[in-house]
Amino acid sequence: MNHRSTPNLGAAMKQRRKALGLNLSQLAELSNVSRSMLSEIERGNANPTFTNLWNITQALGVSIDELAHSSAENQPPAIERQDAINTPRMHSEDKGCELVALNPVATATEFEWYQLIIQPGSQLESDAHVRDTQEHLSVIEGQMTVILHDDVSTTAAMGDTLRYPADIKHCIKNPGDKPARAFLVVHKVSV
Repeated sequence: MNHRSTPNLGAAMKQRRKALGLNLSQLAELSNVSRSMLSEIERGNANPTFTNLWNITQALGVSIDELAHSSAENQPPAIERQDAINTPRMHSEDKGCELVALNPVATATEFEWYQLIIQPGSQLESDAHVRDTQEHLSVIEGQMTVILHDDVSTTAAMGDTLRYPADIKHCIKNPGDKPARAFLVVHKVSV
């Protein structure tokens, strides 16, 4: 879940006002916006109307875009959390393979990454992805075999990474007798 925070225009406005050496009364006079409204906006207790924002930015000598951009630059760092219950999980028909989607939805057009868990003897079959798509399979437990076109195959053990074209039919299977886990990155070069 990707939440974009609203720009903190009040903080950016206050920073610009102070950089210009203006107090609230002086900005009120220049912008034709009341001192009390300016104070409320700066404290984040009120959102300016478009007209007020236009008047304020003109008085401060910046565009609305510049004020919004400086507001975004001053945002504190944030950590986004996605609860396990909201993490997408996909299963093969036989329930022997589980793909846990780890990337945010916003990146899916360029790349995706998954935790892949395959039970012994199970396999994940995939039709060809879009042209120039690559997959990178890093085994973190057990072993996995990648098969391309039903005839080219390579097996990787724990710590190994396989990179291969995914714009052709391919399959990932667990040839071992214990569950296997891997990180699977799908990189779409042509987006």
